[in-house]
Amino acid sequence: MEPASQVFGYLVYAAWIYPLLAPCKLSIDMGFAMQNTIPRHQIPEKERPIQRQWRFAFDNVDVRVLVRRFAWLVTLIVVLGLWQVVTMLELVDRFLLPPPMAVAVEFHAALVDGTLWKHTSVTLQEVVFGLMIGASIGMALGYAIAKSPLLGDMLAPVIVTFQSTPIVAYAPLLVIWFDTGMQSKIVTCALVVFFPMLMNTVVGIRGVPGGLRDMMRVSQATPLQIFTKLELPAAMPVLMTGLKTSATLAVIGAVVGEFIVAKAGLGFWINLARQQYNTELVFVAMIAMAIMAGSLYAVVSMLERRLLAWQRRS
Repeated sequence: MEPASQVFGYLVYAAWIYPLLAPCKLSIDMGFAMQNTIPRHQIPEKERPIQRQWRFAFDNVDVRVLVRRFAWLVTLIVVLGLWQVVTMLELVDRFLLPPPMAVAVEFHAALVDGTLWKHTSVTLQEVVFGLMIGASIGMALGYAIAKSPLLGDMLAPVIVTFQSTPIVAYAPLLVIWFDTGMQSKIVTCALVVFFPMLMNTVVGIRGVPGGLRDMMRVSQATPLQIFTKLELPAAMPVLMTGLKTSATLAVIGAVVGEFIVAKAGLGFWINLARQQYNTELVFVAMIAMAIMAGSLYAVVSMLERRLLAWQRRS
């Protein structure tokens, strides 16, 4: 067994164990248990300055928020640890599951020579444009369907047909219609994003209480005021949930389009690595896709917290 793999395995094991023991050590060192069990007036005067320093540094820290914010890191460490153990014990052939260190070396090489950014930037452009187009059309049509049930009955067969058909079935048609360039991949992304945004918009707008609408009409509010002051804020949680789902699906749509035909992109890169039987490179492309989808999800989540800050204040 390679010494580098052994060293990496020990490091992963230590990184896995430390987060489990660190909270206990932190509680002992910082007097966390004492802080929550002993009233301040019962603490001796000579010990209060230390406690005041601790309170000054940690009063504004919510432990539960910190745990939730870094819970993904624990999951990542566990997954890497299990992956390393499986490869160290040779439970799976190296060709099928390369060790993490080999994937890291391939990732570094692709990052240094610019290949990683070249293909990732192409897919990212397709995802961003497809997400904006699909989300905009889905929200606009969803609002119209929510306001007009007759329109929903008319368009339901077409929408259900497109949604029930796998994207790989009509992706070749999109390539024929929109050429082999970036346009066909953007359309593929938009179609994948369209349905979740459509349904979430319909559910969000129809979920607005009718009594509030009647109150706005009695107050002689215009349709634009009803939309901006009532319907949009009330439907915003559902809309943001649909947007978070669509942000991750957009990456799938772009890669599926690149699988069919492409000259660059992560899907093209995976096809190239498969033809070369380069399993490490396939994992590198998968990691790049995961980082892209996770980053888009995080951006939408930050936007959601900002747009829905009024709910937390109320």
